[in-house]
Amino acid sequence: MKTAATAVILMLLATAVAVSAAQAKGRNPVKLTTVELKTSEHVFKQTPQGELKLYVHYPPDWKKSDKRPAIIFFFGGAWRHGTSAQFEPQAAYLAARGLVSVRADYRIASKHKTTPEKCTEDAKSAVRWLRSHAGELGVDPDKIIASGGSAGGHLAATTALVPAHEAKEDDAKISCKPNALVLFNPALHFPEHAVNDADGKPLKDFWPTPFLKKGAPPAILFFGTKDRMVTQGQEFLAKSKALGNRAELYTAADQPHGFFNRSPWTEVTARQTDIFLASLGYLQGDPTLKLPANAPSLKREE
Repeated sequence: MKTAATAVILMLLATAVAVSAAQAKGRNPVKLTTVELKTSEHVFKQTPQGELKLYVHYPPDWKKSDKRPAIIFFFGGAWRHGTSAQFEPQAAYLAARGLVSVRADYRIASKHKTTPEKCTEDAKSAVRWLRSHAGELGVDPDKIIASGGSAGGHLAATTALVPAHEAKEDDAKISCKPNALVLFNPALHFPEHAVNDADGKPLKDFWPTPFLKKGAPPAILFFGTKDRMVTQGQEFLAKSKALGNRAELYTAADQPHGFFNRSPWTEVTARQTDIFLASLGYLQGDPTLKLPANAPSLKREE
């Protein structure tokens, strides 16, 4: 039985679920590129609830001998719902720009009857699989970006920061820590709320922000100003700056949780992501994405 606190978290995070479901059903997701891309699917993990896959998008001039940066996306949906289709537009665009883009499955409550610690285990397993198979995917294992929205943003940040919730079958010698983070209204710190494990006990060491340390990966975060979780982004930014870490927080005026799933904000946030990754040396040249007419602007918070 869920606690009232857990119900509050699910309410806050579930607002993006309808968008994810619509994309999974092919209801006109935003297209950010028209470039034709090669794709592949790989089973990265066998679980008691079934196999989990990675969906890879390759740049047009990709070769197996390449050592390209890669980005791995984790979908949102309160650790309960959603599919990897959510980030297909962003994955395709960044592949067209030169990255190897990956969309990851992970176990969710509605499909697999699992609790959130299994989501974190699966996210870490996915990054490890990507790093250990870098040679066959044409990926530089030292240039892996983790990304996601809402609960998926939590998972991306967790792979970088939280030492707990490791899958027993994983090879711990392979790092699950990405080299950069791209986070869309991530769930980062609800200290007053409990998230329970399969036994109904509050999970310990679940939220990423308390584990920020000097030397954490550079990060870019996006929030709407009407998202009640925006304060978590502000906390993450302040702590990162105090530690001397690179972090950028961008806000969208009067926008709610999940705003990045809708045009023109999908385009606006994707373009800013492009600029951020180019500043790290992961992309070359200017963004190729054209913004819609009269597209709004993001505000960089200091």
